[in-house]
Amino acid sequence: MTPSHDAPRGAKQVRQRRRVSYQWRLREVMAEHKMYATTELVPLLAERGVYLSASQVHRLATSTPERLSLPILAALCDIFGIDPAELIHTDAANIGVRKVAADDRPAQPPPGVGDLRPVRARIVRPEQ
Repeated sequence: MTPSHDAPRGAKQVRQRRRVSYQWRLREVMAEHKMYATTELVPLLAERGVYLSASQVHRLATSTPERLSLPILAALCDIFGIDPAELIHTDAANIGVRKVAADDRPAQPPPGVGDLRPVRARIVRPEQ
């Protein structure tokens, strides 16, 4: 990928598109530590100042969260003695290319389009 400041002015450049994904591995990490019931995590989290209900911990362990607070992540890493990378496996892959204009500016409208203005409609009743 060529940075925009190296490309000649007005030249097109190609930018690689990437897809990023992640895999939440809390269930696997729990199994590696011989912890099979999600309710076992509730008091361990509470010891670290993270107060979640049993149902919240169950959802945390059985489904992939879209958002995760840093105190929860830090507490889980401390409980299992792991790094965040062992709990969240990330992946990024190239999926294709996208052509962009130099300086990544939006395309200009065709000439004359800016001169067009809407015409106000007038509603008149038919003569009776």
